[in-house]
Amino acid sequence: MNDIKWSESEKKVARQAFHAALNRECAAIMERLKDLAAKAESPKDIWAIQEYLTERRRAIDEKYDYRYSQLIFVFGRLLREKWLEEEDIAGLREEKLRSIRSIASL
Repeated sequence: MNDIKWSESEKKVARQAFHAALNRECAAIMERLKDLAAKAESPKDIWAIQEYLTERRRAIDEKYDYRYSQLIFVFGRLLREKWLEEEDIAGLREEKLRSIRSIASL
């Protein structure tokens, strides 16, 4: 998939979709963080929050790779995990959409 060409309009769609998914996932992390913090009662809870954030940061860093050679895979995973909506990637060429949907179905 390294030879996939991205038009300027597709690059714009991809950037917006990428950030929309990242923002959705970060919002979910923030909600979970607020819940954990509200329920924290002991020092042990503080370290549990820190561990949760470390795990989420690692997962985010691994998942969100904005290299054009990787975007089809990233979008497929994000679609499967429901962080990305089909509407977010409307505007990509059909062959890219097919590949993304195929990866999402795995």
